[in-house]
Amino acid sequence: MQSLFKSGDIIDLILLIMVVEVIALLVWRYLTGTGVAPGALLPFLAAGVCLMLAVKFALTGQDWTHVATALGGAFIFHLADVACRWKSTE
Repeated sequence: MQSLFKSGDIIDLILLIMVVEVIALLVWRYLTGTGVAPGALLPFLAAGVCLMLAVKFALTGQDWTHVATALGGAFIFHLADVACRWKSTE
């Protein structure tokens, strides 16, 4: 288990689970016509991917600029998600 964290492979596993989650949500939407709209998935999933990449970069000893860039991307996607949700409540 320790090697999964030291190598950053745990993050790859989490990203794979996120891909499976997206596929499941899209299939559910296709089959039932209910659920989260595909366009609404993008901002919060992209923010999550950026956060996971930041963790992977930190775990694997990458340069701090990689971590900062991934965190910056997560923040931008988070703001986009909030903006989309804000519009949908008005």
